Amino acid sequence: MAEKKVAAKKAVKPAAKPAAKPAKKAVAGPRLKALYNNELKAKLQKELGLKNINQVPELKKVTVSCGVGKKREDKKFTETVELTLAKITGQAATSRLAKKSIATFKIRKGMGAPVGYLTTLRNDKMYEFVDRLINIALPHVRDFHGVSRTAFDKQGNYNLGLKEQTVFPEITFEDAAVLHGLEITFIIKNGSKEGSTKLLELFGMPFEKGEK
Repeated sequence: MAEKKVAAKKAVKPAAKPAAKPAKKAVAGPRLKALYNNELKAKLQKELGLKNINQVPELKKVTVSCGVGKKREDKKFTETVELTLAKITGQAATSRLAKKSIATFKIRKGMGAPVGYLTTLRNDKMYEFVDRLINIALPHVRDFHGVSRTAFDKQGNYNLGLKEQTVFPEITFEDAAVLHGLEITFIIKNGSKEGSTKLLELFGMPFEKGEK
């Protein structure tokens, strides 16, 4: 009888351990997009002391634009601007007509000739462009000491101006025959000066040292 009881005890299977929670699946895609979703988002939440992950600053879109001003009738100049935006962003630019009349520049509201060109980037193209801007284009700016920390608006969006399009590797020698500047605007959801600055810093944006 004693032997049967011992055998019965040995036959009892130990209780199964609770299944481990599946690991969070890493988000793929462009380098900066994956970095933001897999690491930076949680880091920003902790650094900014936010209770909800949905309150974390997030890059929603980037606009790249160039005004043509007095050169709006110069076909070569406007074609160069349009070509530049298409090359560095990977999508076609749209022309912008005057929203109001400006007598000094002989511009009438809604006049036929465009006063500028604009490209709006979202999702993967946006992250790819920002990555190239920060890591390739900006280091090629002459006498570069960093970008300003004071170019944020009240909503935390950031504006960056470049004097020449030649800092982008996509621009060929022929494209550089006509020089022009660019304005790049980062539209940031849940933005603020502090939060947006931290977001761009984590992306690698080289802000000017000592500036507040």
